[in-house]
Amino acid sequence: MSVMAAPHAGAHAGAAAGAAARPVHVPARWFTDAALAFAVFLGGFVIFEPAPYELMLAAMLVIGVALGLRIPRFVLPLLVLFVLFNAGGVISSFQIADWQRGIIYVAVSLFLAATSVFFAIMIRQEAGRLRLIFRAYVAAALITTMLGIVGYFALVPGFDIFTRYSRAMGAFEDPNVFAPFLVAPSLYLIYGIVHRSTTMAPIRIGALMVLMLGLFLAFSRAAWGLFLITAALFYLLLIINERSARERLKYLVLAGIGALILFAMLAVALNIEAVADLFQERFKAVQDYDAGRMGRFARHLAGYELALTSPLGIGPLEFGYIFGEDTHNNLVKALMDYGWLGFATWLAINLWTLIAGFKLLFRQRPWLPYFQIAYVVFVGHVIIGYVIDTDHWRHFYLMIGIIWGCIGLEQAWQRDRRVNTAGQATSSAAARPVARQAQVKGNA
Repeated sequence: MSVMAAPHAGAHAGAAAGAAARPVHVPARWFTDAALAFAVFLGGFVIFEPAPYELMLAAMLVIGVALGLRIPRFVLPLLVLFVLFNAGGVISSFQIADWQRGIIYVAVSLFLAATSVFFAIMIRQEAGRLRLIFRAYVAAALITTMLGIVGYFALVPGFDIFTRYSRAMGAFEDPNVFAPFLVAPSLYLIYGIVHRSTTMAPIRIGALMVLMLGLFLAFSRAAWGLFLITAALFYLLLIINERSARERLKYLVLAGIGALILFAMLAVALNIEAVADLFQERFKAVQDYDAGRMGRFARHLAGYELALTSPLGIGPLEFGYIFGEDTHNNLVKALMDYGWLGFATWLAINLWTLIAGFKLLFRQRPWLPYFQIAYVVFVGHVIIGYVIDTDHWRHFYLMIGIIWGCIGLEQAWQRDRRVNTAGQATSSAAARPVARQAQVKGNA
């Protein structure tokens, strides 16, 4: 499958895109890579705030700035849009008496935006870091999921802190954040199972089954939908990008086997009465708190109506105080917490990322599988963002950073290609007069 053997080609990817990057000494690069992987790993443990994830990345940002970290041109649009978005949040904060609360909320938003930009820069410097990021992500997902599973089944006393409302939540504050966190590493494991060496297949299958069990026991409808959407899109991209008919057939067969295994796991889990009861309750498309005069969807409409008379916003988190529940909609949240300015820039961030990234989905590059995973997970989050707030989900900003980092890699790839083409053309042009002279002498 040519370039789709990308996880083996991390070093080659870095070399291909590294021509435009500033040389980095090996010890310094090793330290940076290790710190970056550890920061991603910490993203699976956010049961309290500020979490170690924030502290680690904050330290890396400070050190990077102190050492002269530059912001490349390719990521400037993302940075400018994020700054404008959060500027809307600052303006909105001053619409409420307790404006300090709003400023603190916006400060978190700005920091998470900075992590997206930082991840993009780090990936642009060295494409091989994508492999480190995803491996660290898988390790974090496995550990936090096992904590949630052990807590759910009460296998160890005291581990119930990793559950909430009879739902697994791992080392997170909310099952609805924990479950979507598991989607990207699940897709990475699926890619490894269908495309990498069969030697590690049993380990990858086992790891994937653990994540699937954790995803199920979180009983998050948004996460279930997110996984189905992203898995279908990612698998479709694998098939489209595969040129071998035999490999495509293999993908389809493995997909069927995987579906059967998931159904078998679901059947076993539903034999547990408590699990079956909660599944039946959560599987309803519309819950009691979704419909009704003041249900989730009615609040969305109320938010849009309120935005018509509140162009500056009503203040971060103020919507929940007024209506008794949060917006559970990213667009409504942007209008309420960040005003019209924030709404416009949030749309711009999403559309720019989607459009700029789409054309990269079918280009055979060493980093393609990583990019495809991040892109489909981002698309899935945009979709579920209509029924749940994702604006402070750390892994969502990581996906944005990966997408923009790959956009930077593509720009470097294209620039190097133009330089090489121009160099070859120059060499050919210089060689033609010499060849002509030799031909004339020969004729003479």
